[in-house]
Amino acid sequence: MLDLIEFLFLGTFLGLAAGTSPGPLLAVTISETLQHGKWEGIKVAVSPLITDLPIILSTMFVLSHLTNYGFFIGIIALFGASYLIYSGVESLKIKPNNVELNIEKKDALKKGIIVNFGNPHPYIFWISIGGPLIFKSLNTHALVTILFILGFYSFLVGSKIAITLIVEKSKSFINGKYYFSIIQILGIAQIVFGLVFIKMGLELLNLI
Repeated sequence: MLDLIEFLFLGTFLGLAAGTSPGPLLAVTISETLQHGKWEGIKVAVSPLITDLPIILSTMFVLSHLTNYGFFIGIIALFGASYLIYSGVESLKIKPNNVELNIEKKDALKKGIIVNFGNPHPYIFWISIGGPLIFKSLNTHALVTILFILGFYSFLVGSKIAITLIVEKSKSFINGKYYFSIIQILGIAQIVFGLVFIKMGLELLNLI
């Protein structure tokens, strides 16, 4: 019983921390909400439910069979960097007279999936923290593992959806003079994250 509570608490705490921490996926979630409405932001928020199963399986494989996973994560980091920089530049191209919501745009889920697959942080998390916890929970009981994962993703996705709804409720304020500035700042943030990923990737590939 204590193991169930412990792993459920660990899952919820880690999920909440991951969901609310500044990062590329959160930046894209807010950006899509501001530009295209809450449903597009929610699509980005739920993208980890699609991307993370293969991420978890691949990192568990790495933990089980490989000792040097730097090259693996390095390539992923460079891929993610290129997309984030591209997305950030596109945000910076938006003009002050062209920032109205465009509810017709439907590629937010695709954008969230690409950003999350290219983000090295989920891989690092599951290799360094999540993976070992899953191995430990499996040694206890399968139900413990289920509760850990359920708690983690409920709060990871739930916190991002909550942020999306807060941003949507603040739209009347944001759509004023601050709207364009926020979009520009989010674009710069994506570029900065991209540059950080480039540095991380090159270091993991032993190129710098």
